[in-house]
Amino acid sequence: MNERRDRWTIVLALAAAALLAAAAAGCGGSSNSNSSTAATAAGCKAVEAPEPREERLTAPEQTVKPGEKLTAVVETSCGSFEIALDSRQAPKTVNSFAYLARQGFYDGLDFSRVVSGFVVQGGDPAGDGTGGPGYTVVEKPPADASYPQGVVAMAKTAAEPPGSSGSQFFVATSIDTGLPPEYALLGKVSKGYSTVERINKLGRTDEKPRQTVLIEKLTIE
Repeated sequence: MNERRDRWTIVLALAAAALLAAAAAGCGGSSNSNSSTAATAAGCKAVEAPEPREERLTAPEQTVKPGEKLTAVVETSCGSFEIALDSRQAPKTVNSFAYLARQGFYDGLDFSRVVSGFVVQGGDPAGDGTGGPGYTVVEKPPADASYPQGVVAMAKTAAEPPGSSGSQFFVATSIDTGLPPEYALLGKVSKGYSTVERINKLGRTDEKPRQTVLIEKLTIE
């Protein structure tokens, strides 16, 4: 468990190449997993990688009410999945995520980090792990928070305090990620987990997907 915690911290801090290779090996990567794919993966469309962009938005006012039932519908080039947003435990985090989605912020971004058997991560406008909306929300998760398969939470760097988030989110694909309770909770995949699994299988040893996976549209219902 400690090994996975260390791996995640360094991944978000732009890890050293040696540790990246070890992390991928721990997730079952094969010797051919970092070669470019010759054909589009089953169930995924061939799409172009998005151009990096810089965002400078202002943090939104709180409009989401604690306990309000909201669902995020994530349409990707590999299929769709839905997230039941947890506005009860994380109203500020959900409010920011919903605001960005309604602004069309996520449309056209990609899943820029895929660690097979651990997490798939998207929502970075810069495309290199450093991008965000231009503001930060802090909402520390409960001390007993965990991140098993299907849980969706917000990514942060090791230097940021617990519960910090911008726009990058991850979906846990491991039964037990072993992550500490430092990542702001967003919700849980409630429908279409097969799409997440399809993306999960595209991981390479450098933690990039073998082919571009776009968020074509992200809407809040």
